[in-house]
Amino acid sequence: MEVLASQLRLPDDQLAACWEAIKIASVVRERLLAQAALAFTIRRKLPFEVAPVHGLIVLFGPPGTGKTTLARGLANEVAKALKPEGALFIEVDAHVLASSSVGQSQREVKRVFDETIPRLATAGPVIVLLDEVETIVADRYRLSLEKNPIDVLRATDAALVGLDRLCRQNPNVLLLATTNFPQALDTALLSRADLVEEIALPDTETREKIIAEVLQHLVRHWPEMEKLRSLIPFFAEASQGVDGRRLRKAFIAAIASTLETARDPNKVTASHVVAALQSVRVDPSAGAEHESRPAA
Repeated sequence: MEVLASQLRLPDDQLAACWEAIKIASVVRERLLAQAALAFTIRRKLPFEVAPVHGLIVLFGPPGTGKTTLARGLANEVAKALKPEGALFIEVDAHVLASSSVGQSQREVKRVFDETIPRLATAGPVIVLLDEVETIVADRYRLSLEKNPIDVLRATDAALVGLDRLCRQNPNVLLLATTNFPQALDTALLSRADLVEEIALPDTETREKIIAEVLQHLVRHWPEMEKLRSLIPFFAEASQGVDGRRLRKAFIAAIASTLETARDPNKVTASHVVAALQSVRVDPSAGAEHESRPAA
């Protein structure tokens, strides 16, 4: 059973663009990078009992806010700081670990934390992405033994024990975990995290930045779309409550409004864009509480 979705030596051009692609506040960007770098510098010098740094960062927020892309970009930026050694980046397929076979989940989780990651870390720094981490570290207090197999509980136990062992014995490892459902995560995992960062829905200013970036790329190929740039503030207001992914998709959907615009995107109008934004827009009140924390 292959639990590693991918392996990549960093820094790498494939992930370089990820860091800038997701629009977040500069203070959040700096905090993430500083904490990730600290995980390597401190743990290489001080014992865990003196500096209890687990080397775990958790990113949470609604779907479409760019958590996974941001984590990949963060990994690449940290690897740059680890010159000349760089780092090995691996993505663990949490869904493969959460096998339906009785007893299999626990064994696979234990193998990843006790064997796979430590083995790779013997050659140098390793940065691990655990996407949708709630799949393997579910909140044990919310689980029902009538609805959830005992294997789910055992998998969570194995992950927490493995994490404790990993952070103490392998200072060359940094774990980046993402989740759309922080309430589904076991609180014991969150308590171990060195940083838990919310990547919220984009505020108005951030939506303007996203729209401007999308139009910048489109105008390079279809110059007449330049006319839409003056309407960026209007489009940003019309997209309140929309996550970054759907916001970008809306402009592509606008091009697909008719056969004519699909053949020649220069013919896309503001009406096409507004209609596309309305089709992806959610209840604005759902994102209102996040307006002060820009992200996309």
